[in-house]
Amino acid sequence: MKKLSIAALAKACGGQLFATENPNNLYISNITTDSRKVSQGCLFIPLRGETFDGHDFINQTFSQGAVCCLSEKKLKTNKPYILVKSCYHAIKDIAQYYRSMFTIPFIGITGSVGKTSTKEMIASVLEQKFRVLKTQGNFNNELGVPLTLFGLEDYHEVAVIEMGISDFNEMTRLSTMVKPDICVITNIGDCHLEKLIDRKGVLRAKTEMFKNRNRNGKIFLNGDDDNLRTIADVDGTRPVFYGLNSDNDFYAKNIKNNGIDGVNCDLCFDNHSISVTIPAIGSYMVSNALVAVAIGIHLGLTSEEIKQGIESYKTVGSRAGVVDTGYITVIDDCYNANPVSVKGAIDTLMNLQGRKVCVLGDMKELGKNSIQLHNDVGQYAAQKKVDTLIAVGTESTAMAQGAKSGCSYVYHFNDIQTAIENLDNIVQKSDTVLVKASHSMKFENIVAYLKDLK
Repeated sequence: MKKLSIAALAKACGGQLFATENPNNLYISNITTDSRKVSQGCLFIPLRGETFDGHDFINQTFSQGAVCCLSEKKLKTNKPYILVKSCYHAIKDIAQYYRSMFTIPFIGITGSVGKTSTKEMIASVLEQKFRVLKTQGNFNNELGVPLTLFGLEDYHEVAVIEMGISDFNEMTRLSTMVKPDICVITNIGDCHLEKLIDRKGVLRAKTEMFKNRNRNGKIFLNGDDDNLRTIADVDGTRPVFYGLNSDNDFYAKNIKNNGIDGVNCDLCFDNHSISVTIPAIGSYMVSNALVAVAIGIHLGLTSEEIKQGIESYKTVGSRAGVVDTGYITVIDDCYNANPVSVKGAIDTLMNLQGRKVCVLGDMKELGKNSIQLHNDVGQYAAQKKVDTLIAVGTESTAMAQGAKSGCSYVYHFNDIQTAIENLDNIVQKSDTVLVKASHSMKFENIVAYLKDLK
């Protein structure tokens, strides 16, 4: 990151600076909240967790080369530190200040489903022309976004920032830091309903991003989403709509799903089209490619550069990754789940070869309608004629009940260990197995077991 004086940092976060020498002569060149990653020139920000307090490691970080630290209490040290009321708030204030030092385009991405895959697709396209900073892993919350912004270097030409929320006002705080020039919303689904209540609440929370956007910037919305389609104007800005339907500004035709060999399609706009093969499973990836096309065109990329970027896309983490074990095919999509994403994953499963097996688990934070939403997913699997559904978790009892109307075999297990103990007797050679649940269900253990199944 750019070098920052500790005097500027103290001013940015409203803290009281304690230093025995001229603070204008002291600079930091990186920021971390992990005492194990402290190096020369570092600012250490100690956070408090349920089982730890970063303040306990402050002296250690100074010996490792930290120039300065934040603290929520006065310290007995001659080392420079900044006294703040809350380190958690201060890190966001510093991130906002640091972001203000850059004039490159910032792209903010949110939505109920597909944030990460959309972020990766957009970044893959823009990397054909620009040096891109993008969110790594799941760093999309009120701690992850600041840490992402601290990764900005002078050589970066575009920043692609993913923003995830679960409550009202979170997006306001995130977008205050990011101040996006380009806003992207992938969809509005049934997620985090414990706090957001319903899809209208999800829409209201996600569109808080518009409060802090660049008024001269662009807004890209998935026009196939019924809630997003209602947004005709944002303070004088007309959104650009993308999606599979031809009434969108950017749309697709001639879609052909080739299973594990990807998706062929023509991406169309302004009487032009780009023919591509998307190297990922699932027709939903076409929408991700469309918004990447739209942003690529907006930022001046050629059709050839856009095509190369789309066809260079790679999946990350446990998000719709396909593993051919030689015995079965596993769709590893266990990073997270809500009703929209699970139904989309079932659609993807049905495009692949072999007997179709779903191993699905509880979807968390769905609020008072959780049981019905789980039942709806089970009914959807039945409608799609999934051969076998294995439901895992207490709330997934309703999913199993919903699946009985159309799935040939339906099983329910209260926990993943019991499910794993029974997989040998359920999964057969040449099956294609979808594995998906909320992250807290730890379905990566099921994926690991299935990969070794023989």
